[in-house]
Amino acid sequence: MRRTATTASEPPTARKWWRKSAGPGGRAEAFEADLGDPDTPRTLFDVAEERLGPVDILINNASGWIQDTFTPDPADQFGRPLRPVTAQTWSQQFSVDAMASALLISEMAHRHRARGAGWGRVVGLTSGADLGFPGEVCCGAAKAAQTNYTLSAAVELAPLGITANVVHPPVTDTGWVTDEVRQFVASSATHFHVADPADVAKTIVFLTSDDAALVTGNVIALR
Repeated sequence: MRRTATTASEPPTARKWWRKSAGPGGRAEAFEADLGDPDTPRTLFDVAEERLGPVDILINNASGWIQDTFTPDPADQFGRPLRPVTAQTWSQQFSVDAMASALLISEMAHRHRARGAGWGRVVGLTSGADLGFPGEVCCGAAKAAQTNYTLSAAVELAPLGITANVVHPPVTDTGWVTDEVRQFVASSATHFHVADPADVAKTIVFLTSDDAALVTGNVIALR
């Protein structure tokens, strides 16, 4: 049996995942913690091992998302309020998306080696574009850092049997997508779909399967 640790940004998201994953033959536990605390990754693995056993799969899905910008504009093109980049917005985003992701990967790797395991999976989720992430600049920068950590892990942890990949989802309707956003996607030359979270999850399931043994060190863009 493979054991998965998944981080989520909001307790309702975690509870929804918990209910779905606790299907026939499966067990799941939800645990709320502050990923901005550098001691949390160790605590999360301690709790997971106590309740379920050693962790084989890590999915870094949580985000400290905050919409900040270098421009003085009060709102973005969809009418969502913007705030200026500050030390607080930077810290909120980087402490979760970058720091916590790195510490979780490190914690998994050390425990993996200590128990002599030979199979593992790491999947990160990213966002942004080639020219950063205008309108969500700290989010884009923190996700870029997480991507770099994950790709480094693909190289460094390969001898331990751990693969590591990053999924770049399309616009995904987790409750925030408005008609204006759908119109934007429909008129875009680079965005093709508004996805359901279940569609993105199918790719993650594949990456954490035995069939994906040769898939590592990739950023997989879903459109």
